[in-house]
Amino acid sequence: QVQLVESGGGLVQAGGSLRLSCAASGRTISSYVMGWFRQALGKEREFVAAITWSSDSAYYADSVKGRFTISRDNARNTVYLQMNSLKPEDTAVYYCEVAGYWGQGTQVTVSS
Repeated sequence: QVQLVESGGGLVQAGGSLRLSCAASGRTISSYVMGWFRQALGKEREFVAAITWSSDSAYYADSVKGRFTISRDNARNTVYLQMNSLKPEDTAVYYCEVAGYWGQGTQVTVSS
């Protein structure tokens, strides 16, 4: 069993930045790929970014490439999502996922 808790969401103006964190507990997650997804109101959940256990590879949705950076700290069982140059279309609930477990999500709202 893995518990995931996201934090760092909030309200920000377009062009601003936020850093999301996802802390895992209950089991070590250092050997797993960790990912971020988001779901805007009325839309399906979509992939945002993922990172391998060793941090040697990261993957991004085209819509966030060059603006978002995923990273992880296996010693802290935590994955991060640095979001820069935010746009109103980035508004969504952001979820982290690992080994099939999901967090409760954190709301990100970008005002124009």
